[in-house]
Amino acid sequence: MSEQRSLAVVDLSAVRFEIADRVATVWLHRPHRHNAWTGRMHSEYRWVLAHLDALPAVRAVVVTGTPPAFCVGGDSAALAGHAERGAYDAGLATDLALPGYGVAPEFDADFAFQFAMRFPIIAAVNGACAGVGLALALFCDLRFGAATARLTTAAPKLGLPAEYGMSWQLPRLVGVTRAADLLLSGRVFTPAETIDWGIWNGVEADGEATLAAAQQYALHLATGVGPQALATTKAQLYRDLLHHSPAAAIRDAQQLLERAMTTAEYREGVAALRAKRPPQFP
Repeated sequence: MSEQRSLAVVDLSAVRFEIADRVATVWLHRPHRHNAWTGRMHSEYRWVLAHLDALPAVRAVVVTGTPPAFCVGGDSAALAGHAERGAYDAGLATDLALPGYGVAPEFDADFAFQFAMRFPIIAAVNGACAGVGLALALFCDLRFGAATARLTTAAPKLGLPAEYGMSWQLPRLVGVTRAADLLLSGRVFTPAETIDWGIWNGVEADGEATLAAAQQYALHLATGVGPQALATTKAQLYRDLLHHSPAAAIRDAQQLLERAMTTAEYREGVAALRAKRPPQFP
């Protein structure tokens, strides 16, 4: 579980969120700019995730964009400013929240920190998605996409290299050949075109259906499986991704299994199985 700390109250303007049935939905919220990314949005997004991490009742998070877009990448005005200065300025707050940090150094970076958080983070890519917006979605645990949403890595068309670790994550999702296609060309692609590439857990007809599908999946994770088992399995998944030894992964799993079998959560899971009823996890 990521380190929790007290957070100063933030006046949110670029991100908004709601919590219902143990699922938090987070919207990137600059619809007048198609949710283009800014330093303020980045700072607010981190604050919101850190805030949700401190709420034990929140067991899953869905990230989407205020319609009609998910996130079209860096704001063009900010990009122009970088070009004029000849240098990059992230525009981040000095007291930036650090959700997920401290679990493993490999995850202490932008968007990789999502791997270290206790709850699953599900991207609902409900519309146009480019650059940093695509990186955010790729570093979520699960992804649902609107069939005709237009996506692009964007960077090569701006004369830039692959952003935010997409060169690490994308080959792991789709393989090197397909990752090279998207990263080197910067071409536009859609979830419908890439439905069987390994990016998507579901492809829906439109943005509204995409959000609904992601929220329904999140509800299952939040209520249908053990919360500690969920957090432990997510940690295993990404820790083992860094391991090069299947034997080490098996030994770790056995130790975790023995520990889990002493818990009330496990006893309830077995009781529900035997009674043929839905589990009621504490």
